[in-house]
Amino acid sequence: MNLLLSAAASDNLLLQAVNIFIKYKSLFWYGVKITLLISLTGTVIGLLVGLVVGGLRAMEIEPRDPAPVKLFKKLWAVLSTIYVEFFRGTPMIVQAVFMYYGLKPMLHWEPIPAAIFIISINTGSYMAEIIRAGIQSVDKGQIEAARSIGMTSIQTMRYVVMPQAIKNSFPSIGNEFVVNIKDSSVLNAISVTELYFQSNSIAGSIFKFKETFLVTCFIYLILTFTTTRILYYIEKRLRMPRSSFPASQTVNEVNHL
Repeated sequence: MNLLLSAAASDNLLLQAVNIFIKYKSLFWYGVKITLLISLTGTVIGLLVGLVVGGLRAMEIEPRDPAPVKLFKKLWAVLSTIYVEFFRGTPMIVQAVFMYYGLKPMLHWEPIPAAIFIISINTGSYMAEIIRAGIQSVDKGQIEAARSIGMTSIQTMRYVVMPQAIKNSFPSIGNEFVVNIKDSSVLNAISVTELYFQSNSIAGSIFKFKETFLVTCFIYLILTFTTTRILYYIEKRLRMPRSSFPASQTVNEVNHL
């Protein structure tokens, strides 16, 4: 008897969740768009920040470096460490509330630009460590070979090290995007109308929290699962052996010769 009642309750919960989704799908869809906008933009900007911070953090002080360069590298190591440790060691929701309300009198910004800024600098701190680890995974022999043919540290980093570091770090970079899709929910604390904010508004207006957030769970699951599959496909393409690509370019080159 209890099992029958439990099954009936589950069916009723699912039915109500479906009805809520159908009735309020425009509000859910708006929340999804804001969530993807913030998470994707923040991940891309965060990656750019991570490339700069992580790339410079990975550059070692060399004996032949001029004194100003050595000083810059030492100073950058200190400042970048403070940046990385601060944003990795504090919750994003605390960062969001502090920076949004703390900088609002000067910047007069709206919640969405503030949210993109917050996710970007938070992601940048993680990306910096991901990129630094990717750089350290590159064989040092390649770096020494590049330097031996006259490349500067910046040229070596740009043309030899960084492309391989990004390729090696791609799974972790993609994972940050998935994390940002979920972590963007904390930005409701500064009134960003993302998916969680919309769901909370719907649930509060109809007083059906279980049913509404069941819909929200499925939406987040669809977003993260789809993103993971796309990133996995891209990762496979990046790691595909050279021989598996079409050979038309090689044939054309041979004919040209």
